[in-house]
This record gives sequence, C-alpha cells and structure tokens, in this order.
Amino acid sequence: MPVLQDVEVKSEARRRRTFAVISHPDAGKSTLTEALLLHARIIAEAGATHGKAGRRATVSDWMDMEKDRGISISSSALQFHHRDVVLNLVDTPGHADFSEDTYRVLTAVDSAIMLLDAAKGMEAQTMKLFEVCRARRIPIITVINKWDRPGLEPLELLDEIESRTGLRPTPLTWPVGIAGHFHGVVDCASGDFVRFTRTPGGSTLAATDRLSAEEASAEVGDDWTNALEEVSLLESDGYVHDQRSFEDQETTPVLFTAAALNFGVGHLLDTVVDIAPSAGPRLDAAGQPRPVESDFSAHVFKVQAGMDRSHRDRLAFARVCSGVFHRGDVVTHEATGRSFATKYAHSVFGRDRETVEIAYPGDIIGLVNAGGLRAGDTLYSGTPVRFPRIPPFAPEHFRVVRPVDIGRHKQFQRGMTQLNQEGVVQVLYSELRGQQAPVMGAVGPMQFEVAVHRMEHEFNAPVHTEQLPYTLAMQTREEDAQRVDQRIGAEVVRRDDGALLALLTDKWQVRGLRHHHPDIVLEPIVAQSPDV
Repeated sequence: MPVLQDVEVKSEARRRRTFAVISHPDAGKSTLTEALLLHARIIAEAGATHGKAGRRATVSDWMDMEKDRGISISSSALQFHHRDVVLNLVDTPGHADFSEDTYRVLTAVDSAIMLLDAAKGMEAQTMKLFEVCRARRIPIITVINKWDRPGLEPLELLDEIESRTGLRPTPLTWPVGIAGHFHGVVDCASGDFVRFTRTPGGSTLAATDRLSAEEASAEVGDDWTNALEEVSLLESDGYVHDQRSFEDQETTPVLFTAAALNFGVGHLLDTVVDIAPSAGPRLDAAGQPRPVESDFSAHVFKVQAGMDRSHRDRLAFARVCSGVFHRGDVVTHEATGRSFATKYAHSVFGRDRETVEIAYPGDIIGLVNAGGLRAGDTLYSGTPVRFPRIPPFAPEHFRVVRPVDIGRHKQFQRGMTQLNQEGVVQVLYSELRGQQAPVMGAVGPMQFEVAVHRMEHEFNAPVHTEQLPYTLAMQTREEDAQRVDQRIGAEVVRRDDGALLALLTDKWQVRGLRHHHPDIVLEPIVAQSPDV
C-alpha cells in the first residue's frame, strides 16, 4: 500500500468510533438512540418520546412488527458525524429473545454503552450482555437512565455495578437531586453545574445551561451541596476516570441521563467522541492482529432481508477491518475462494440507504443481494485473512413447521433457507420429518413469530407450526444417532453446517442415554458467545 494511502487509512481509522448500545428490555435503548441522533442534529425530532396517540417509530426500528410492538427485534446500523468524528452506531434488539442477534453485533464494535434503568440497576439480560463484552474485551461506558423518575440511590447503583461486574465505576457526571427530582448534573471534570430544562415530550433538544458552583448553590441549595459531597467522597476513594484503565476494561465511566427528555445525552455524545476507542487492529482467526493499514478486509456480522419492500433484497452488514473499501472493488469471499463484486454497497441509516463510494476501518457497509454471504464470513483483497466464525447458539425452543399450501413448496423452501442463513431461526432437518416439515430452533419464542410473519408476508408461503417438547440440544455423532432416535421423547436433526444435534426434553434424558450407552457422545453446544 502506498505510503500516502497508508497515512490516510490510519488517520481515517482514528476518526471512527464504532459502538453498540446494550441493555435489558425497556431500559430505554431505542429512546437513547433517537436522542443521540437528535443531539448530533441528524434528525429534527425524536420518535420514541411522544405520547402513544401520536407516537412515531424510531429511526432504528424499521420492521412492521417493531413499530406495532414498540420494541427492537432486529439490528440496524446508523452512521453520523459529531465534532469531525464518524460515529457508527450499531443498534441492537431490545428483547431477550433476540439476544443472539445482539451477540453477533458485538463482534463488530470497539466499545459499548451499557444502559441501566435507574430504578432496576443491573438486570439479567444486561449481565448476560456484559459477560459477552468482557469475553470480547470491549470497553464499556455505563449510562444510568430514567433519572427523571423515582429510582435507587446513585451510590447504591455504583455499588451494584462494581459488585456484579467487577468494574470500578468512575462517574463523569453526578446527579443533582434524587431520582425523580432531577435538576441536572455535576460535570466532574470541571465542577460546573449543568442544568437541564424540560422540553414538551422530550422530542426536541433540551436547553442546556452551564452554571458555576456559586450559581448552582444559590439555585438548588442543599441538593447541590449533597451532590458535591458525594463527588468528593468518590474522588477521595479513587473513583476517578483513567483512560488506560477504561481501555483495559478495569473501569467503566458512568453518566446519568433522562434520555426520554434528552437530559445528559449531549454529554454522552461528547464522551463517546472523547474517550471511546477508535478503530484499531482486529484479531484474525489465528489470534493475530491485522493492522488497519493492511489490504482491505471486512467481517460480515449480520445478514438482513426485508429492509426494502420494493426490491425484496438482502443486505449483508460488514465491518471494514482494514484498508480502504471502494464501491465496485472485486474482493475475495474467504469461505468459498470466489470473487465477490461490490457494485451495490450502501451506508445504512435505519431503513434508509445511500450508496457508499468509499469506507474506512470501523465503518459498517451494507452489501446488497449478497446471497452467498453469511454472518461470520470474511471478505478481503490482497493478503488473505480469515476472521473468527460466528457460531450459532444452542437453541432452547423448538417447533416443527409445515406449509399451509403444499403447492407452494418452492416458496416454502426458499423462505426456510433464507431465514436460516440470516439467523432468524435455525432450520433443522431429519430423514424422519423430511424437507417439508423441518424443525425450527430458537433462543427465544418470539423468533418464531418473526419467522411465521415473514414466511407469510415476504415469501408468500404461510405456515403452520407445532410446539415440540424439547428444551435442549446437544451435539452427537453419526454412530450415535440411531440410539438417540430410539429413545422416547428424543430425536436427531442435522444443522446446515452438517452438525448432528440430539434434541432432548430435559437433562434426565441425557442421563438416561448415558446410563444405557456409556460410550455415547452427547456434548454441549459450546458456541455461547461469538468469541468461542
């Protein structure tokens, strides 16, 4: 690579911040996403903060089911600028049933915002996602949201964060006033009082005033004094932001917000620009870092269909890992060794797209009609590389699916194949059930609802489903398949990668099979995180 281009790539990579927002359902993730875009002046009005009667769908929630239910069930990528920095925000599903999609997204980011509800603290789904971030060594910025409502004491929340995550929380802002009676925050770096003014419905930018300590004391009195005392106590105990400790995943900077009212969101946006890590070398499948100035490479982390009703196309989301992407480049698909043309490449803003001509490390590109690409695939030019695969999770819910109209078997098979490739559900086949009655496996039951909805409305192949009694899947061998199939309440199915899975009702089935067949192989599906 020419020296000038080498310098250009490094410079552009330093300008990128690629991050995700993770949270337990209903912590306000989509609302925060809208508020960030509002403060970056990408949109004029936030969609998630209106009353129900006039509610708009958020920019990042584009599927019909998302708009109907008011939850995020798919991932989307949003790129925007703030202070000459390019921000790539990869929004993630907000429902636990779609956590596998969130885990795929976390393979593509350099940092994460962990959003907590001020009244609930560290919830179950938040902890699961935190563990994935820890395994992937992803630095985390913590945002305590909904401070405009009654909630826990701020010191209590910090104690919970530290005890449950092992990270030392280091406040960058500190609330003035108890949860539900929110005046603003102390800017811990400057000691100023940042006062917020409520706007109607929180749909437009909240006015922000910065007051001196003397002015704050005169205005809010004891609430200001109490806040300063708590900040002083934390600082004396060493709860102070240190950039290296943050990047080493030893600490987590903390901010307090009320995203629905746009309180504290501008400070968060500045924090992402100031301290979130920029795009750097990515580890390949062998654990070796690929420098950003290397030949072009990208890692596919998500395949999504149904984003364009007019064209019924598929979009493969890929994170640029190194080099420069130019639209029209012919690159190599590592999994097949075949050439892949990139004539149709888009940057994605929710459902809206723009043709992208050039992209740098950290950027997310959408490759249109990428039928041969799957999550975990690598694209490259020049020096070959392979990034780690993204293995499927162990399904926990199972349904057999059949077409309503057997005359539409081609549409049925096409739909099943596509849903499987996208990772909406795992489609499992067996000789016993045949091609017209595969088993769908899912992490959560709402995945089935999405699959059924899309089969009818996207593939014009309505289906019937029937719940199966299984609760776990384990890998097995060809020579053990017959033993499993002979067991009442168990069966063997094949995944599309060739792996044989034994579907079992409970752990007692496993013990029974091992008791009667001591040499049988029943192994847990170990792909519980993208790092495996």
